[in-house]
Amino acid sequence: MAELLAPAGNPEALDAAINEGADAVYLGLKSFNARLRTTNFAWSQFEAAVETLHHRGKKVLVTVNTVLEERETERMYRFLAYLDRIGPDGLIVQDFGVLNLARTHFPKLRIHASTQMNIASARAANTMSRSGVSRVVLARELGLAEVRAIKEQTSCELEVFVHGALCVSESGLCLFSSFLGGKSANRGMCAQACRRLYTAEEKGGTRQGYFFSPHDLQLIDYIPDLVQAGVHSFKIEGRMKSAEYVGTVVAAYRYVLDNWEHDRKAAVETGRRMLANDFARAKTRYWYESSSAENVLNPDQSGGTGIYLGKIERTKTVGETVLASLRGGSYDPDEGDSIRLHKKDDSNRDSHKIGSIKQEDGRLWIDIPSGYATGDSVYLIQTKAMSKRYPRVLPNDLGKYRSQPADERLPELKLEVPPEPAMNGTKLKPHRGEETGFPEGTYVQVSTIEDLYSLLSDRPVRAILELNSETAPALLGENGAEQAKPLPFSKRELIISLDPFVPQAAENELIARLDLLVESGYTQFVVNNPAHIGMLRNRGLKLLAGPYLYTFNRWAADWLTKQGVYSFITPLENSRENLEATIDTHNRKQVIVTVFAYPALFRMRFRLPKDYTFTWFSDRQGGSFKALSTADGSFVMSETPFSLTDKRTHLAKGGFTRILVDLSRTHIERQEYRTVMDSIRKGTPLSDVSRFNWKDGFYDPDQMEEYKQMNERARKKSPLRKKDGKPGSGHGRKPSARDTGARTYRPKPKS
Repeated sequence: MAELLAPAGNPEALDAAINEGADAVYLGLKSFNARLRTTNFAWSQFEAAVETLHHRGKKVLVTVNTVLEERETERMYRFLAYLDRIGPDGLIVQDFGVLNLARTHFPKLRIHASTQMNIASARAANTMSRSGVSRVVLARELGLAEVRAIKEQTSCELEVFVHGALCVSESGLCLFSSFLGGKSANRGMCAQACRRLYTAEEKGGTRQGYFFSPHDLQLIDYIPDLVQAGVHSFKIEGRMKSAEYVGTVVAAYRYVLDNWEHDRKAAVETGRRMLANDFARAKTRYWYESSSAENVLNPDQSGGTGIYLGKIERTKTVGETVLASLRGGSYDPDEGDSIRLHKKDDSNRDSHKIGSIKQEDGRLWIDIPSGYATGDSVYLIQTKAMSKRYPRVLPNDLGKYRSQPADERLPELKLEVPPEPAMNGTKLKPHRGEETGFPEGTYVQVSTIEDLYSLLSDRPVRAILELNSETAPALLGENGAEQAKPLPFSKRELIISLDPFVPQAAENELIARLDLLVESGYTQFVVNNPAHIGMLRNRGLKLLAGPYLYTFNRWAADWLTKQGVYSFITPLENSRENLEATIDTHNRKQVIVTVFAYPALFRMRFRLPKDYTFTWFSDRQGGSFKALSTADGSFVMSETPFSLTDKRTHLAKGGFTRILVDLSRTHIERQEYRTVMDSIRKGTPLSDVSRFNWKDGFYDPDQMEEYKQMNERARKKSPLRKKDGKPGSGHGRKPSARDTGARTYRPKPKS
């Protein structure tokens, strides 16, 4: 029987989910989950939830779905040991290292692959199943036919998101928030860059809009089809939503699951009516109905949720209370309703419960918080009538629940260099004077054949070429080409890079292309998805883990070596400190460090809407970005490149003698290319670049609080303190490259 899986961001949402009929809940504790900004559960609450729900025949899943830095592995080991003692019904995991840790030391724990792991095909699901994963949470960028096809080709349980907020970027591949300030979506700190207001440059002027804010998913019409397709679990998104929201959505999907076999049409219509007041964004059925971006994006809708009440037309102050009249909405709020106010320049949003309503001058006046003015928007997010008190699930007395993670020591893991790959059982032999493995030097990645020729002006030790709709015909002789074109690099000098998103609909074509490439003599591939591993392992090839197979810790690297992966390109979000902690000196010849790139901040499985005629757009902080729409999907890139080109000598001294210049989706002009390569040789920094997270690492809220306290103590003690009481220069944290908002040096990104 299909499982209805509901979010429980706090005990109140847990009450709503269980009392409205959820079969299982997923929740996070205070760390290692992708919703750190929600309340989450204390140790005692979690232990009580597991015991109480098990007595009711319900299940509890725990989110452990963030990437793990090397310094955190022992704390994760203790956390897993704690979970092993408490006994939840499954762990939702993103990091290959966490999977490796759990399967090695706590084999009783049931592991589910998070949607952040980007599982979108049967090959990917089966790769994870071979590693002990019981269930995969499929990427959300899939249609019904693809879900059916995956189920037909795997014995792994499938979990599918059916309702809630969407990410505009393909699952697990968003770097935007991290690039802006280290608040990584892969670390539970997403700053929701997709929900922001942007200004685009168009012919004849500028245009503002929420260009990348997607609608919310609603698949209630497709529940019967997904049940018949064999989906095991139906997942509702919303660990940051209210208990009222959770209760409303769970009740609707519970009704359809229980009644569709008797009368499908009536059951779905009833469920849809129940969802009419979920107070979220406009709805989409996403790939279940259309692959068009117009089905997902509406640049005129605010990035937030709620029913539109109108814009503030007038304000007045009565005593200490600010009152506002609204215009443009179709609903009048009542006292006790909750609203959300949204500044027209997107600089601030606040939630507020209406305390008073007055009818004066033929207008309806409501009280609002100070700081809002004419033109700001107001949304209804909850009515007073919706407030519902559910019976408590957790016992009132939590005194007996005292288990917490202990001080277990993590057994040492020595990351071993994998053996040389063998072709048809025979070890590959290098040419005279050539190194085994991947040689020292500079690697350069490009996206077109034209750009591959441009590299001849400053030839790298190896070229990496993306396999995409432009390069495949030249490599394979497709689309009317009689044969593959001769290329400026031999097959030993050329590495083929594979796209990190592998949807089921493209799986067979990709397998056929890879087979032809291997048959024609290509032996080196950059793999970026578990599906690639399933397609290429055990074939005597040199597999290089790309930056999207995240290796933020040695346990993740170890898992990949067990899959036959030979070397690693470091994740773009990584820091120097974490890289050096993860990879021991004697293993650093297996690592390629990216020193220049225009990271794809969003990767989208559709062309952008036809009326998105702009290329460049900017945010309120002055950051400038590029939008690319191609046959292989759409991309958003920063105008400011990531660059460590001047760190080549430092890296080499540390044993990292293989570096990558990633010019993907960037048109190469030879002089600009030479400038980048000269910077590497001479160790001179490029101007107007970003260091990404290289220096400061991921944003750490605990560390930031320590900085604030340290700076406050320094301010009070400072002999340089100014007479006005403000600190003088030389105090506080030194601004990093990400803090300065540097603008761009750039080769021209491709149109």
